[in-house]
Amino acid sequence: MGSATTQASAAAGAALTAASGVDLTVARELFAAARTVGDSSQLSGALADSAAAPAARRKVVTDVFGSAFAPTTMSLLSTIVDQRWSSAADLVDGIEEIAVRAAAVADSSVDVEGELFRFSRTVAANPELELALGSRLGDTSAKGTLVSTLLEGRASDATTLIASSLVQQPRERRVRQLLARAERLVADQRGRTVATVVTAVPLSEAQATRLTATLSARYGSAVALNTVVDPSVVGGLRVQIADDVIDASVSSRLADLRQRLAG
Repeated sequence: MGSATTQASAAAGAALTAASGVDLTVARELFAAARTVGDSSQLSGALADSAAAPAARRKVVTDVFGSAFAPTTMSLLSTIVDQRWSSAADLVDGIEEIAVRAAAVADSSVDVEGELFRFSRTVAANPELELALGSRLGDTSAKGTLVSTLLEGRASDATTLIASSLVQQPRERRVRQLLARAERLVADQRGRTVATVVTAVPLSEAQATRLTATLSARYGSAVALNTVVDPSVVGGLRVQIADDVIDASVSSRLADLRQRLAG
């Protein structure tokens, strides 16, 4: 990510924090805007053209979306195109990011991170589903409808909106990659860090509470815990937070022992 995009993303995030009336309609409209801009190289190029005056870029946004979108959505889009982005692709990513964050703001009482993680595990466990959602062929809106159907009654409206929107605009990204990024964005918007914990057996409530407290103290922020049960770890646990991996599993110790014996 270029420095221009980093600064632009920060400005867009600040605008979202300051905005009022952010609901799922705003998030839905932002996702729609990301699809529209992403599907048109001419439009994305015009909105990301740093040589054009900000007022001219805002006028393009108004001309394209003004009659259909809510004032809050238009204000956020105007702020986004006011910024200098490193590329047109980064601009589209920026709109999509604010859409995900807006969904997190709109439904703050729901464990959206956890729901996205569980859906990602469902996709990982079903190769045919992953292929259907990740295929370049077929109607993209049908993929969104499929996700909405799968999540009906099983996930919140915010999670359903995020997942069903992302599969319609993959832009060369795998489905699980899209969901993982959304999970991180939601956690960040809520001031949390996502930790994935792999254990041989499910953690008890007391164990999960202690682990969460320990990780929160270590990383200096609240931690959202996602647990994967995998008997192959034998015992202990493996924790991953971003690029950090804490491997205290029995399988890892056995592998180290075998390597030492072989050496």
